Amino acid sequence: MLTTKKTKSSKKAAEYQQILEGINDSKYSLLKNEENLNEQQNIKLMEVKEVCFHRAEMHKLKEKFRQIFENKKTNWLRGLLRIGIWQKRAKKYFPDSVKTITNWLDEIIAYFAHRTTSGIVEGINNKLKLIKRSAYGFGNFENYKNRCLLSWAF
Repeated sequence: MLTTKKTKSSKKAAEYQQILEGINDSKYSLLKNEENLNEQQNIKLMEVKEVCFHRAEMHKLKEKFRQIFENKKTNWLRGLLRIGIWQKRAKKYFPDSVKTITNWLDEIIAYFAHRTTSGIVEGINNKLKLIKRSAYGFGNFENYKNRCLLSWAF
């Protein structure tokens, strides 16, 4: 009986070690677009998919979500339908992301109508905040305005 417990625990330890080796250094293989992976990253992705079903499913869902937005023929209605189907599948693996997408669904669906994002505006806001933080408070607003204008060379 005692040897059975040791055998089971050593089997679990070996399985755990195999999973760790498979997912070790897999960050970029999982995050990069699948078609942009180099040969080494592609091999690593295959290793991860073999040893960890959970991560393989998450990667597949990530790629499906990306494909929804890359299809130029997708209109807002088809986009809404595909996102809804994706959310149903992804709820188990990405519960926080599904909630965020649900909260911002109107704005996300607007992408399909205009094919634009708020990325540029977000970048400008981020740069303005950075200027404000680095200045530790200008003595007057004119100095702040000049610094902001200089950073975009107006």
